[in-house]
Amino acid sequence: MRKFWMAGALGVAVVSGSIAQAQIGERLRERRAQRMEQKAGQGRIPGAQTVAYGKDPLQVMDIWLPKTRTGKAPLVLYVHGGGWKRGSKDSATGRAKPVHYPEQGYAFASINYRLVPAATVEQQAADVASALAAVLAKADAFGIDRTKVVLMGHSAGAHLVALVGTDERYLRGAGLSFADVDGVIPNDGAAYDVPAQMQDGGRFMQDTYVQAFGTDPVRQRALSPTLQAATPNAPRFLLLHVQRADGVKQAEGLAAALRKAGTGVEVASFPGSGLKGHAEINRKLGEPDYPATPVVDKWLKAAFGG
Repeated sequence: MRKFWMAGALGVAVVSGSIAQAQIGERLRERRAQRMEQKAGQGRIPGAQTVAYGKDPLQVMDIWLPKTRTGKAPLVLYVHGGGWKRGSKDSATGRAKPVHYPEQGYAFASINYRLVPAATVEQQAADVASALAAVLAKADAFGIDRTKVVLMGHSAGAHLVALVGTDERYLRGAGLSFADVDGVIPNDGAAYDVPAQMQDGGRFMQDTYVQAFGTDPVRQRALSPTLQAATPNAPRFLLLHVQRADGVKQAEGLAAALRKAGTGVEVASFPGSGLKGHAEINRKLGEPDYPATPVVDKWLKAAFGG
């Protein structure tokens, strides 16, 4: 009996130690990610107009407009990452995008949204749709072409724009539809298939995923763009990723589901691994010499009809 008790106690200790190690690892990962976000966000790009799209203090966005353009400007609306629970338009947009896309003749909007745990992922997706609706309601005042719209997001923001692009209820809740979106660019996202992500993503991120998506399989599936990708969807997708095993697998799974539904999709792979590569593709996108920049530029030009 004593041997069984000792073995059981040892097993509990090992499990407890593994959980504690995972929690410490996730906290270290969080701090590193926050430092990377802060570094990328140093020196906020001037020239933005800040617009509220709801009553919550986080329901705001910055909009940069092209300085010179003939006619109305297409819109790129960007959603920051941060594990669904942190980040902001000021720290997680990067310095290049607010300069580069207006130089291409596009309006560029970067939104804040309510964060977990004060808000749910469902409410975050609704915030993305509401922010878009608010911009389009003022399209004439901003000189924006409301018929040319692309959603772009990184990391958790990539998941949110993919969800809005595959589950029309969020757009409908804001008085819009897939007809109001020309395309979606999820950038190095995860959790396109939530149950698979929670199984494959490693123990260091489990607390983050459980906090965001809970443990109810029905809810997890409803929040999975890959599992919501049966037609209809937004017209076209460009999935960007670096060389993270779970990110690659998630992007390929979403691409396969979109193709099965007859939705146009391209997948573009770039160098970079781990958290460093994950942060770099967000921070450097828009820099002329970064490999993803011309790929996205070409795709946007096609999405906006030349």
